[in-house]
Amino acid sequence: MDTLTIAQLKSKAGETPLEAAVAVQLQSRSTRTTRGGKPYLELAFADATGSFSLKVWGDRPQFGDASQLAEHACLQLNGTWTQGQYGIDSPGWEFKMLAESDRETFLAGDAQTAAVQKHDWETINGLLASLGDPRLASLCRSFIGEFGPRFRRTAAARKNHHARRGGLVEHVAQMMRSTDAICQVYPSLNRDLLLAAVLFHDCGKLWENTYLGNGFSQSYTLHGELLGHIPIGLEIVNKLWRDMFTTSACGAWLTLLPNSEDVRLHLLHLVASHHGQYEYGSPTLPRTPEAWALHCIDNLDAKLEMMKDAYAHSQQLAEGIYERHFPLPTNLVAPLQSFVPDSAPSPQDAAENPLPGMLC
Repeated sequence: MDTLTIAQLKSKAGETPLEAAVAVQLQSRSTRTTRGGKPYLELAFADATGSFSLKVWGDRPQFGDASQLAEHACLQLNGTWTQGQYGIDSPGWEFKMLAESDRETFLAGDAQTAAVQKHDWETINGLLASLGDPRLASLCRSFIGEFGPRFRRTAAARKNHHARRGGLVEHVAQMMRSTDAICQVYPSLNRDLLLAAVLFHDCGKLWENTYLGNGFSQSYTLHGELLGHIPIGLEIVNKLWRDMFTTSACGAWLTLLPNSEDVRLHLLHLVASHHGQYEYGSPTLPRTPEAWALHCIDNLDAKLEMMKDAYAHSQQLAEGIYERHFPLPTNLVAPLQSFVPDSAPSPQDAAENPLPGMLC
């Protein structure tokens, strides 16, 4: 029996049953009842690559053992898996506790994800080192210095995109690469401001979507529940800014242009408006070129990540057509492959196989 990560299981499982084992950490457990009044458990599992949930019906042999599982227990699930409209399932799955040596290996995360996030962390720090505005550069260094470890274990969301330990690092790094490229196409954009805003736009998620220090369970905090990541992000930027201006270095910044108060306000505006619409949680709408750029870059990276997940996990309705994957609004069609120069037909082949007529 192959041992897979959650991402691999989601990628490989389909309508045809797949026998496999998967190491997971218990993320949450809730006791529920069917319409007929029979109890069952809803178990949520996670690893370094993703998450999924399973039900344990009250008449199953493991119902009692599953009811006694310790919080954040590390398990091996064995079963014959399928994946359909309602996600991953196995009619006869079983579990056992991971041995201590296997638990340590599991909690270290899979090597591929660790390598991606290490490279992305280096990208973030490299692009921040290129900031020319000393105020924004100092602010970003303060944030990384104080919150770096927490940042590196935070997800970009609880579901939908980059919803995994370290997912925020992946999201921010890709947004910074896009920002660096876009600023070369639109040189009038304030690159320093935009890169700093990418770092801070989701910094409130360190209290909304962070992970435990040693595990793959996202924790909940009163700050995250009562405020949400945008108000928290505004508070973090303001606090770090105030603390920064108590240092001796700030004396040299008093005559810089644009003035420091304008820099602070524009950075706060980008954090506040990055969702782009009131109904999506932004307390204000984008009102500057940088604010619109940040909103579009954020939305682009989130949507492309959702599409990547959809292609990997959705069932094909027909050749090259994939069923709708929430929260995307429609079925997906396989993307057109890039042109390969060596694939051009010879003149003789072209003459023998003319182009098909237009559909009209």
